[in-house]
Amino acid sequence: MLQRNIYIPLLLLWLLLTGAWQQLAAQSLAETNKGKRALIDAKRKGSSFEASDAIYMSREFIRTDSTYYVGWMYEGIYKSSHAADYLGYKNAIAPLSKALELLERDYRRALKTRSADPMTYVAAFPYQVDYSIIAYQLMECLSNTERPDDVYALLRRVQKWNLQYEGIMQPYCYLAWTTHRNRFYTQDKYHFLKNTVAENEALAQRYLDSAEAKIKRDLPLNRIFQPEYIKSLRQSIYHYRAILYSYNFQMDSAARYYRLMRNSPSFSHNNYAIFLNINADFRDALEEFEVASLYDYDRQHLKEWAYYSSILDIYRGKPNVGVQSMKDLIRSTGSVPGFGWYNIALARCLTYDGNIEESERYLQKAEGFREIHIGTTLGQSHYDFSINLIRLRNATERIQMLKFEHKNWWYNPRVLSDIAQQTVQKYLLQYLVVNQFAMNPERDMVVYKLFSSESTVAWDEIWYLIQDFTTGFFLKKYQYEAEHSQQRKNVKRYFQLFVAKLEMKKGNYKNAAQLLQQIATDPSIDEEYEQLFVARVFEAMALCAEEQDDHRAYQRAANGFYSSFPQLVPFSDLRVDFKLNVTGQADKKLVSRLKDCNINWNDRAALTVRLHFEREAQKQKVSFSVTDRDGREIVKRDTYVYTDSEKAGLHVAYRLFNIGVKSGGSDHHAG
Repeated sequence: MLQRNIYIPLLLLWLLLTGAWQQLAAQSLAETNKGKRALIDAKRKGSSFEASDAIYMSREFIRTDSTYYVGWMYEGIYKSSHAADYLGYKNAIAPLSKALELLERDYRRALKTRSADPMTYVAAFPYQVDYSIIAYQLMECLSNTERPDDVYALLRRVQKWNLQYEGIMQPYCYLAWTTHRNRFYTQDKYHFLKNTVAENEALAQRYLDSAEAKIKRDLPLNRIFQPEYIKSLRQSIYHYRAILYSYNFQMDSAARYYRLMRNSPSFSHNNYAIFLNINADFRDALEEFEVASLYDYDRQHLKEWAYYSSILDIYRGKPNVGVQSMKDLIRSTGSVPGFGWYNIALARCLTYDGNIEESERYLQKAEGFREIHIGTTLGQSHYDFSINLIRLRNATERIQMLKFEHKNWWYNPRVLSDIAQQTVQKYLLQYLVVNQFAMNPERDMVVYKLFSSESTVAWDEIWYLIQDFTTGFFLKKYQYEAEHSQQRKNVKRYFQLFVAKLEMKKGNYKNAAQLLQQIATDPSIDEEYEQLFVARVFEAMALCAEEQDDHRAYQRAANGFYSSFPQLVPFSDLRVDFKLNVTGQADKKLVSRLKDCNINWNDRAALTVRLHFEREAQKQKVSFSVTDRDGREIVKRDTYVYTDSEKAGLHVAYRLFNIGVKSGGSDHHAG
């Protein structure tokens, strides 16, 4: 009797300490509610987690048996799949966490089952499938609410089960992704990271090595599945390998993994387009982005293909196309994740299209929007940097606008005062951006390289960041990049252009002119898709010619600059020669205001501005165009009806450079 009284408390203590008590209780509960759970399982067959009635089904299932994971799973997945903001994803975390906890509590044996015998494994399989789905959805919600530590803890928790069937939840792959996504942080912020970007990238690769090792270990068991399952696991690893190698500019390795994925569902046309983009293969990149758009049915995340396509529109000299596509996208998607990025893209296109004030308006919208960075390695630091760099560019352009709109600006006290104020604003912005840039541990990989898988700005914008700082440092930097760009042959000429422009900063115009001539004769330039590059080469050549007093070369290069990307000319230090041809009943005030703008009027110029005036009731009407010596229209003939001659003169001045072309149904201009 005494012996029995001793052993019963000891047994109870052992059950409590080992957790076996809770397990026995859970098993007992599962047996008690077996009939209810069978009914729930029968009702869920053929249903979808994302269907409109899924939330009602979840409530019914929870009422039937609140201790069964299925009702909570339905609620969590429904909320997650319909989330469009931070709060939406946050609200999905609780039911998903509860579902995972209940599944682990009640079906431990099923989750631990590993067998090559189909008859043994078949009973455990549905629970391992559900576990992978719940864990994946929970990971997405934690990631989308910026909780990397919790994501890491969840992945380690999943990993400990050593599931035979991982389904969509391969923990090692997502450990690699989570590490790469937070690579620019250190252990001080997230304990699971290393202390440098390079170390974090190496750690991410080791996780993928572990993913491959697990596939090999599980292979004897997983032969019970179709071969496509094993292939899909490997394809997932290839997907992340390609991302890591692209980021680290290991182009041959990245290309290899894209080839391995080419005809599989894992192949991402969007990611492959970004890979082509960082190789300066813009033609093929735009085609791949267009394919990516056909497969993008999810409204709840950033459409990277749209954002980057707008930059390629700028590269090919068609910023107005980017303006229209971004306006259409914003109109169709509304304030969903990606809305802020689309406003940034629109602002950039408007800047390159010469509409500085409207660009600022969309930057303010982006700045005021709380963007959620879903399913992308692009984060808040990229977002803020993109906004501030465009804003710096706009500040620079405002100064150039004042000089363009007033030919004798240096004699005009009011204009000089405005320029001084704008210059102060520019330096304040420059200080802000440079400080932000200096704190960025990725600046060497993402900014200096001009093209990077993680860059969210145009290559041309980088010049506005570096042009006023430590010319010697950047000259050495880009000379080195130009000499060591064997794996990115098309990018070499972009580094060379920066070298030439930096040589000009140092006063070495002869060296710069020789290098620019070499660049201009590069047969691999795709002029149709590299109009911005061609324009910048012509601009630099014209400035060199001006310094060397070669007026013929200057005008030839200036005309090339104008023909390649006319919207850039008013914001540059170049002035293109035009011949003025006026017909009809001329409005002298308009013509006078036009001539007050910083435009060279020359009767022997190769380009002719044609103005034709007519009266229309109480209004004036002017038609205008720009033609070359062969009569080809460089600026197509258009008509402007007005009442204010001064404003009309300024409007026409900008329109001569294709600024103010209709976009979205309304005229716009630089000021």
